[in-house]
Amino acid sequence: MPREARRKSASEVYHVMLRGANRQEIFHDDEDNMKFLDILKKYKRISKFALYAWCLMSNHVHLLLKEGEEGLDTTMKRIGVSYASFYNWKYRTTGHLFQDRFKSENVETDQYFLTVVRYIHQNPVKAGISPRVEEWKWSSCAGYYDQVYYPGGMLDRNKVFKMFGEGRSIAKDQFKEFNERTNNDECLEDIYKKRKLTDEQAREEIKRLLGEVEIAQVKSLPGWQRDHQLIKIKTIEGLTLRQAARILGVSVSLVYRAGI
Repeated sequence: MPREARRKSASEVYHVMLRGANRQEIFHDDEDNMKFLDILKKYKRISKFALYAWCLMSNHVHLLLKEGEEGLDTTMKRIGVSYASFYNWKYRTTGHLFQDRFKSENVETDQYFLTVVRYIHQNPVKAGISPRVEEWKWSSCAGYYDQVYYPGGMLDRNKVFKMFGEGRSIAKDQFKEFNERTNNDECLEDIYKKRKLTDEQAREEIKRLLGEVEIAQVKSLPGWQRDHQLIKIKTIEGLTLRQAARILGVSVSLVYRAGI
């Protein structure tokens, strides 16, 4: 059966989710995250799309963008193929890295536009892997807060600030309050509903990742070995920092600081 064609957004703005095949990890270290962002910036320049928000998680990516001089499908294919080539070269693997087709939804009102920006920035917080939106270095949040972000020069933030008034300073303050506000936002949730792990499920996922290392041994490992294991454990979808700390018998701050 042929795939249903995407419905064109009247605003040409889309919320895009790019996910690893079979939910596999697509970013294993800082180099991977930086490479994807470098590729994103390259094709932003080539395709001339506007980029309003992004967030890189361990096995998926959120983008909020406006089509440029080519269709969304073409742009996302360029980005996906380029990163997959790097990934397969670096890790000496073959086969599909991403699911066959990225997911997207049309963003056609100002209200929903702002909802998606906030949803994207709060992704790491709601997943329990970052305590605050601005502390996740692989999202666009830092750019909105006038902090240094990688790779720089990629964020189109004027559209957002204009929605909060003409004065830039006041607009930034009002956006920050909005961006951090507690909410029940749902975006693309009809496609991918985030799972919440029970402690029993979390324990089994942790055991699987640790391999021959016992859960009880993690807290006694040498610092670099312990952090290496914690970094892996933090990628488990649906696992919170508090849950990981409780199961491993370590502090929440220790889990949080691993890899930072």
